[in-house]
Amino acid sequence: MIHIAETVTVGSVEGFLDADERARLATVMSGFLADKGPAHFDTGRTTSIHEIPGHSTEQAMAVYEPAGRVEVRQIPGEAEELLQHAFDRARPALSRVMPSITTCRPWTYVEYGPGQHITGHLDGIAPDPLAWPRQIAGISVVISEAEAGGAFYVESCSSDRLWSARLEGGKDGYADGMWLAHDGADHSADWFTAMPRTRWNVSPAPGAALLYGSQLTHGTEPVTGGRVSKFISWLIAEKPEE
Repeated sequence: MIHIAETVTVGSVEGFLDADERARLATVMSGFLADKGPAHFDTGRTTSIHEIPGHSTEQAMAVYEPAGRVEVRQIPGEAEELLQHAFDRARPALSRVMPSITTCRPWTYVEYGPGQHITGHLDGIAPDPLAWPRQIAGISVVISEAEAGGAFYVESCSSDRLWSARLEGGKDGYADGMWLAHDGADHSADWFTAMPRTRWNVSPAPGAALLYGSQLTHGTEPVTGGRVSKFISWLIAEKPEE
């Protein structure tokens, strides 16, 4: 049963990647970007992992990444295999914090330079939270740190405005009393930007995995020096076998 605590919590897996694995991933991505042309995934990019109903991709990118970023949605197979192996290795630690998670979606590579950041938003459980699979949490692993800025943050909030529905009776795979957040919880919505929130900043060690619930606001501070590179993905719960 999926409990709301899983979707609003934070966690970490220290040593998710060791130094050799980080170095290998950095080498693979450096070669990939050099071959394809970094600008293709930054200033020349016309696709995004973020979508806002009723908005174009260009508009969604302007809301989520107003100063741009490097984003590679299909990473090289070697990098994907290494990261999925790390996920499998971390399953015991993950299951203590988010026990409903069954698998990890394909990984995305992102990189931020000076002035670049991602604005605060919720990922949400799914476009239809009663459909399967269900997105429980995001996961982020820093490969190289920025010289300054670029910190990841989550934001807690007690406002009733954030929530749209409460599920009774412990059905549809959810624990009794499960709350579902409103759609459109991002900077395209005036109600979201006006809602008081408390920010919690964190600077994880390279190789540590950050876990953040799908109904928890998160984002990054602008980079002010150097560049930060990381891999991100989403941890999901698949429909239980009947």
